[in-house]
Amino acid sequence: MSTILDEVIRSNKNYVQSFGAKKDLQLPPARHFAILTCMDARIDPAKMAGLSEGDAHVIRNAGGRASDDAIRSLVISYKLLGTKEWFVIHHTDCGMQLFTDDIMRSLLGKSLETASIGASGWEDHGRGPGSPEGKYVNFLPFKDLEESVVEDVQRIRGHHLVPGNIPIYGFFYDVRTGILNEVRKAMEAGKA
Repeated sequence: MSTILDEVIRSNKNYVQSFGAKKDLQLPPARHFAILTCMDARIDPAKMAGLSEGDAHVIRNAGGRASDDAIRSLVISYKLLGTKEWFVIHHTDCGMQLFTDDIMRSLLGKSLETASIGASGWEDHGRGPGSPEGKYVNFLPFKDLEESVVEDVQRIRGHHLVPGNIPIYGFFYDVRTGILNEVRKAMEAGKA
């Protein structure tokens, strides 16, 4: 058994000991909002936004992007579980700014092992085989942080399954300070 697996199982046993009243939490989020943010391990959405279990839906993916699946989750969050406000929160120093679709596809074409980045760019250390399947995936990288927030808020706002009465807020989180920074153009685009 791996050390990580052991740690997770042990932590869960400790968590169960103090679970108590959490068994009574309701299915809809108590504070009626959802956050779409990045999967980056430096972001703790609960601490960043003052959440307790049961307060809000948190949807995470690489970059916090408004992918089809993220929008699917937001629509379910609203339609079936009553969220009334949504936050799109990207962050500084995001790995999604370090590659393009072509770079990712090339790396995956060489091998499926972990690559590394150095002074001359991304380097694949694997021995193959790779896979051409990456050419069918839009990895949604971006160059400009604030513009990516605006783009995602606009994509959500313009989606045919998203009602116009839901405000969509756009921010980026600073991983060095913990501060949420408003992206004005996104806030404007997301107005209900």
